Amino acid sequence: MGFALSQMQLSSPAFDADGAIPKRHTGEGEDVSPALSWRDAPPQAKGFAVVCHDPDAPLIKNGSYGYVHWLLYNLPGAATGLSEDTQEGTAGVNDFGNPGYGGPMPPPGHGTHRYYFWILALDENVQFEAGLSLPQFLQKAEPNIIAMNRLIGTYQR
Repeated sequence: MGFALSQMQLSSPAFDADGAIPKRHTGEGEDVSPALSWRDAPPQAKGFAVVCHDPDAPLIKNGSYGYVHWLLYNLPGAATGLSEDTQEGTAGVNDFGNPGYGGPMPPPGHGTHRYYFWILALDENVQFEAGLSLPQFLQKAEPNIIAMNRLIGTYQR
């Protein structure tokens, strides 16, 4: 599947689209994942995954730019959102080397970074093992991704 945006909509009560991510959800704060909700998923969606990626990080890892802050998968097809500091789903490994969420923490003085929170809809309720990196997850999940969209938040230190 090509990675094209779909009609799904992703939002958060913590910040508006293109708005500042509250310190609570960053490495300088409590470092808890924000609540998210999504709507208009394809009716054939049987599972979901969430990714948070900072394309502004000046790093190259696994052949791509940016920094993965969160990878969460094995979310059920009936899901329409996640609570703050969620314990749902299966955690992949972020670029801090940890499972779960690791909030924004750009280098001081590096300017405003954008954080892309992606929702991916899958056409099967596949159950992937815990601890996958983003490239590992995408290699396994790509044949099943049927829709995706994003919510962008910003943060600056």
